[in-house]
Amino acid sequence: MFYKNRIAVIMAVYNTTFLLTKRAIDSVLNQDFQDFELIIIDDGSNNDTQNQILLYAIQHEDKITYVRHKNRSQSESINRGMLMSNSEFVTVIDADDEYKPNHLSTCLSEIKSLDLIASTTETIVNQESDYYVPDRFDNNQVIHVDNCILFATLFGKKEVFTMFKFDNIYGADAHFYERAEQKFAVKKLDLRTYVYYRNNLHSLTASIKRNAQIEN
Repeated sequence: MFYKNRIAVIMAVYNTTFLLTKRAIDSVLNQDFQDFELIIIDDGSNNDTQNQILLYAIQHEDKITYVRHKNRSQSESINRGMLMSNSEFVTVIDADDEYKPNHLSTCLSEIKSLDLIASTTETIVNQESDYYVPDRFDNNQVIHVDNCILFATLFGKKEVFTMFKFDNIYGADAHFYERAEQKFAVKKLDLRTYVYYRNNLHSLTASIKRNAQIEN
């Protein structure tokens, strides 16, 4: 099958400030591996971010495709980006995170005979407790982020993402990985080329963690 690009990077955006979104976009544009497409799915942002991202995307139209739809969810936005992609491999970046300059080239060199990889992250926190996220089976329990499967560290062949979609549930990334390992060769690696900012107060995991604390 002929693909236009080697790698598709999917970014779902919802009301993330343009400053943070631009940081994420620039970290993709500045990769040492340049055979990629960046697909930005605006999940119905209702602030000024949408206009700023659109203008920035136009400036980099050779690399960026920008699409906006009514608010659905992160999972559905990523799924749409997957369907739009025309690349051999697919990966994700959150709008408030960033790649190290060698992230894509490292993932590409590591996947080798595998179909899908996940990896640990360089995690930025404000306090020690930020290293822990609610367990998807019990919100009263927490697990270290290094033991999680994260949307944005998944990197794999498009056929994996074509066979399986992300469900609209908390822990959709782990659920996707578990289903994929039943059909494909998968592995979690210790790469730490993805910079994960856990100090975002508006993230889904932060909201769940706050709600669990209130209930207790």
